[in-house]
Amino acid sequence: MLGSVLLAASRSDSIRRVVSAAPVTRPVVDRYIAGERLDQAVAAIRSLTDQGLEVTVDHLGEDVTDRAEALRARDAYLALAEALAEGGLGERAEMSVKLSAFGQALPGGDDIAYANVLPVVEAAAEAGTTVTLDMEDHTTVDSTLAILAKLRERFPATGAVLQSCLYRTEDDCRALAGEGSRVRLVKGAYKEPASVAHQDKHEVDRAYVRCLRILMSGKGYPMVASHDPRMVALAQELARRAGRKPGEYEFQMLYGIRGAEQRRLAAEGHRMRVYVPYGTDWYGYFMRRLAERPANLLFFLRSLTTRN
Repeated sequence: MLGSVLLAASRSDSIRRVVSAAPVTRPVVDRYIAGERLDQAVAAIRSLTDQGLEVTVDHLGEDVTDRAEALRARDAYLALAEALAEGGLGERAEMSVKLSAFGQALPGGDDIAYANVLPVVEAAAEAGTTVTLDMEDHTTVDSTLAILAKLRERFPATGAVLQSCLYRTEDDCRALAGEGSRVRLVKGAYKEPASVAHQDKHEVDRAYVRCLRILMSGKGYPMVASHDPRMVALAQELARRAGRKPGEYEFQMLYGIRGAEQRRLAAEGHRMRVYVPYGTDWYGYFMRRLAERPANLLFFLRSLTTRN
């Protein structure tokens, strides 16, 4: 119930203004966001890679409502690709993009989003890295997968994200488990209707396991995005059964969450990638993180009540 309220709040402009103006918000946000500027993000990336971790970088922004905003999102990612190239970070840092930031929801959105994201994927390749297309709510799945298919014609390493909460995802996993495909499996961070998605947490977890089995037994490259210790352990067991070695799959966790576990997995020889968001449009991302885990919300509320 509380999670649903927070997810609804993530799209409320009035609540955005209240939360953004609260004096204690910024220090809490800094736990999950690597900064508002590109140089701050690059510093965070370098700190993580120096610890043996890998990174995927998200310039925050979504639900773009005009073409000018979509072009600004494209340009921000082009600047990020240039910074990764100049810093020699391409081998350790990829980029994550939300197609709604590139104009997906505009009239003719598929064509607009593809035209805007293509130069970003090209720039990523030149920087020695790649791009993963984040998945948003269920209404965007078909569009996102169609754009993915077009991008993979020239850039087969372009990755996808699938959400185990959706009923359709097992079939999508089968379709994307082929040679060369990169799939990040998540549980899902959007409020979805019962007509398309599991509503019970245990059902989402069980679906995650089924999807993980499909990906591990396929010929693609699974990216296990979970902070759940049970899923981390299960992924290692499924990888072992499938004959996969460390480096033939990877774990992914969010910046600011379970840092010690991230370092432990990396020290054991696993590929461990940290999802690093940055930018000024942090509100929606921040509220979804609070909705996902009660511990995140308790951390925020504790900060509100113990400020000086």
